[in-house]
Amino acid sequence: MDITSKRTTKLSVPHTYDKEVTLVGTLEQLAPDEPTQGRRIALILHGSMGHKDYLFQKRLGLKLPIDSFRFDFTGSHESSGQWRLGKIEGDAFDIHVVAEYLNRRYGYMVDLLVGHSRGSVAAMIWLCNYPQAATRSVRGVTSEDHAEFAGVNTSVVWDRFPAGIDVLTMHGLMDAVVPPFDAVIYAQAYGARSPGTHNLYYVEDADHNFTGMADQVVATIREWFDMLERKELRTGIWHTGVKPKL
Repeated sequence: MDITSKRTTKLSVPHTYDKEVTLVGTLEQLAPDEPTQGRRIALILHGSMGHKDYLFQKRLGLKLPIDSFRFDFTGSHESSGQWRLGKIEGDAFDIHVVAEYLNRRYGYMVDLLVGHSRGSVAAMIWLCNYPQAATRSVRGVTSEDHAEFAGVNTSVVWDRFPAGIDVLTMHGLMDAVVPPFDAVIYAQAYGARSPGTHNLYYVEDADHNFTGMADQVVATIREWFDMLERKELRTGIWHTGVKPKL
């Protein structure tokens, strides 16, 4: 795919319930001159103290085979409002505001969520706590370093996470922020669902931000998404059955 054919548009999304907040993001469109009603879109979510263009986010937005929207959470980078470390539920609400806006204005249906660290937890909370009418179009979630924050009830993933959504978890074995074993805890929950699948990918030498590995992260997400499209995903360790190169 020729990424130069994409159209990049900066959007300012008014917050539905807080007039003091505007969420700023970047819309990447594959076929900008074609109707967007009913078209699939990916939401790309940054982590704590990050923004929409750091790490692999911008590169991923340009490489995905579907339209995408990456934005700054409330109080981050270009988005207005006050940012607070412990208010991940507010980030989940930001996702809801953005999803509603993209559907109302363009007709987009959220198909994929890609979250790094705090962004992955916000995506999980949105999927677990918001009405099915808002989340039922989602087929896939990829999470880079699931993060734990005090006061956030992440146990809802066991009881409320939609059974039909496929999940990819990538976690660096050199992560000094979130213990790598946390990914196993989430795998136990995600892997118990059906028909949705879960793949766990431990990345050797990767730190919390996958420093210097943006291309590998993007390539892995693309490969996983292509397998999702072909209905080839099976629950287990990533690349189960594939002999590694020595």
